[in-house]
Amino acid sequence: MQTEAQPASVADFEVKLLASGKSFRVLPTETILEAALRQGVGLPYGCRNGACGSCKGRMIAGKVDYGDHQERTLTVEEKTHGKLLLCCAKPLSDVTLDVREVTGGEVQVRTLPCRVEKIVRAAHDVVILHLRLPAAERLHFLAGQYIDILLKDGKRRSFSLANAPHDDQLLELHIRAVPGGAFSNYVMHEMKERAILRFEGPLGSFYLREDSDKPAIFLAGGTGFAPIKGLVDHALYTHADREMVLYWGVRSLRDLYLPGLPSQWQKEHPNFTFIPVLSEPQTEDNWNGRTGLVHEAVLQDFASLSGYQVYACGAPAMIEAAYNSFMQCGLPEEEFYSDAFTYAAPATS
Repeated sequence: MQTEAQPASVADFEVKLLASGKSFRVLPTETILEAALRQGVGLPYGCRNGACGSCKGRMIAGKVDYGDHQERTLTVEEKTHGKLLLCCAKPLSDVTLDVREVTGGEVQVRTLPCRVEKIVRAAHDVVILHLRLPAAERLHFLAGQYIDILLKDGKRRSFSLANAPHDDQLLELHIRAVPGGAFSNYVMHEMKERAILRFEGPLGSFYLREDSDKPAIFLAGGTGFAPIKGLVDHALYTHADREMVLYWGVRSLRDLYLPGLPSQWQKEHPNFTFIPVLSEPQTEDNWNGRTGLVHEAVLQDFASLSGYQVYACGAPAMIEAAYNSFMQCGLPEEEFYSDAFTYAAPATS
């Protein structure tokens, strides 16, 4: 989304992107990511609060205030090698960055009302919400992006869109109960159909790179299946013929809350494979399938990932483990796309 450029001031600093040569100015109150989004520059991001690491880049020249972030997401060692988080860092001088740029067409971020059309109890701790926009509205988004539910107290809750863009009559969210989570508790126990919500979106740079014909590995942990569902559904709808393998990791069989859907995809599309993985199968599950950590199942199946793309969504620990091990297995760094599900937590400077 292009916006009118802000006039420069003595406190503004310029950020230059090494790969493309693009540059933009950052106001004193902005992070690098906020300035880029305001000016229509496509940079990768996910949580926007220093927790997921999706916006990590490398500083070639300049100085920044690294801002508040989780220490595990940006370590002291990484800082010494020039790494920074675009969603937290504010320039203290002109800056040159080596960071992967993203392009996905012009997608306008909007604030819209919606009505809860349907509430589906998909599992003991997962609810699927179907949201209807006003009659004259449609949300233009890329499969895999997310929206922020705007709460009355000014807080936000981020949820991935589980439907693909071609199926946009209702927006679909998969919400898991979080211990102590006020909003998820409300959804699980109090929300009624026809409730009115407001949201901002679409957001995020987690979407299918359709300009590539590389085989794709989709890695989902728990309700990380939500955006993966949108990605796969979109790929199949557009008749993508590249090989696709979905690994969906959960604890036990009851946590595999929509097993029939990817099984149906596999039945109908010879280029798609579904591999569920249980980390803690229960006796009553009578499970004869794959067990253990979901990223380790990928490593067991592929001697090398050098010719693949990976799309991973789940808990930050799963994303980090997958990233580190997949790099060692030959996956190019620029072919790892992720969306980490994070929750509010204390940050460190």
